[in-house]
Amino acid sequence: MERLNQIMAVILGGGVGKRLYPLTKMRSKPAVPIAGKYRLIDVPISNCINSGIQKIAILTQFNSVSLHRHITTTYNFDSFHQGWTQILAAEQTPRSTDWYQGTADAVRKQINEIRSAETDYVLILAGDHLYRMDYASMAEFHLEHKAEITVAVQPVAAKDATRFGILKRTPDCRITAFAEKPRDPAVQSLFISRDDSQYPFLGSMGIYLFSVAVLEDLLENSTYEDFGGQIIPNALSTHRVYGYDFTGYWEDIGTIRSFYETNLRLTQPDSPFNFYDPVRPIYTRPRFLPSSLINGATLHNVLLTDGCQIDDAMISDSVVGLRSRIASGVQMEKTIMMGADFYAPPGHQDHAAVQLGIGRNCRIEGAIIDKNARIGEGVVIRPFPRGTDMDQGNWVVQDGIVVIPKGTILHPGTYIGPD
Repeated sequence: MERLNQIMAVILGGGVGKRLYPLTKMRSKPAVPIAGKYRLIDVPISNCINSGIQKIAILTQFNSVSLHRHITTTYNFDSFHQGWTQILAAEQTPRSTDWYQGTADAVRKQINEIRSAETDYVLILAGDHLYRMDYASMAEFHLEHKAEITVAVQPVAAKDATRFGILKRTPDCRITAFAEKPRDPAVQSLFISRDDSQYPFLGSMGIYLFSVAVLEDLLENSTYEDFGGQIIPNALSTHRVYGYDFTGYWEDIGTIRSFYETNLRLTQPDSPFNFYDPVRPIYTRPRFLPSSLINGATLHNVLLTDGCQIDDAMISDSVVGLRSRIASGVQMEKTIMMGADFYAPPGHQDHAAVQLGIGRNCRIEGAIIDKNARIGEGVVIRPFPRGTDMDQGNWVVQDGIVVIPKGTILHPGTYIGPD
C-alpha cells in the first residue's frame, strides 16, 4: 500500500510512570524490560516495521537515557531505505519554556518536526502496551470511511470501564460520544454498546490515526493537553471520527500488577501473546550472549533467556532475564527476574559481600527482581496481600507484589513478607 509511505508514526514516551515505580525510578516506562529480553518500546516500533511504516519518531522526556541508548543501538535502517527512527526529546525553546504537559501537548510541541516529515497522516501510539497489530489495515479503514480521525477500539469489561475512554458508535462505525475513564455508573450506563454482559463497552486503545491537516488544526487552535480526555471528545462534533475494531490481544502495561501478571502469562503454554511469530516478530537489540548453562535445575513454565547460569535450583512460572545467575538450592516461583546488564570481566574477582544474582538456598515467590540485584544466601521473599503498598527503600511493595529495585543488595538471611 503506497499510502503507508505517507504515514508517520509518533510513539509517546510516557510521563513520570508513577504507577510502575520503582521500575521507573531510573528509566522511562517504554524502557522497562518485558519477557526477559525485550523492552516495551520494542512492541510499537516492531508493529510499525511489520506494517510497512518506516518513519517513526519517539517523544521522550523523563529518565530517557537508557531508552535513547536502546533505540539508537537497535533501530538503524540501512541507506537503501527511505525510513528512519528518530528521538524527539522534550526541550525548552523560545516558543515554549515548559516540558510536555500531556499527550496532545507533547505532539503540539513537536508539530514542526511532524510537518518536516511531509506525510499526509500521523499515527499516534503509546509506548507501554503489549499487542501485535497491522496498522496497514487501520489505514485502509481510515481511507475507506473518509475519516479525519480513526481510533482503534476494543471490547472492554464492565470492571475496567474506569480505566479506558469508552465510546458510542453508529452502525457505520462513526463515533458519536466519548467519555474518558468515567467513574459515575450513571454515565457508564449511557455507553453500553455491546450485547455482552461481560464486555458491554467499546474502549479506546490509545491508538489514533489523524490526517496531518486535521491534527495541526486541532492542536494549534486549542490549548488541549490530552488526546483521550480532550482532543477526541471535542472533535466529534466538528470532524469525521471513526472507530476501528481490533480483536487481538492487547494489554496496557500501566501498573505493577498488570506488568507482573502479563509477564507471568507469557510463561504459560497457552500464553495469549506469542513472541514466536515468524512473520511478524518483535525486534530488539542483539546482544550476542552465550547459551544459558543449566546444571541440575528443575524448570517448569519458565521463560528463559540468553546468557544465564543456573545451578541446582527449582524454578516455576517465572521469567529469567538476560545474564541471570541463580545458585543451587534456590526455590523460585511466580517471579520476574530481569537479570543483569553485565558480567564480571574475565579474571576479575568480585569482592562485593553479595554476588550478582540470587545466592544459595533462597526462597522467592511473587516478586519482581530488577536488573543487577544482589540477593544474598538464605533470603526469603513472600508476597503480601493484594492492596498492600509500602516503600522500605531497598524493597517496595505495590499491590502486594514485592519489587526489588535495580542494583539493590539484600544481605544474607533477609526476610521480606507478611509477619
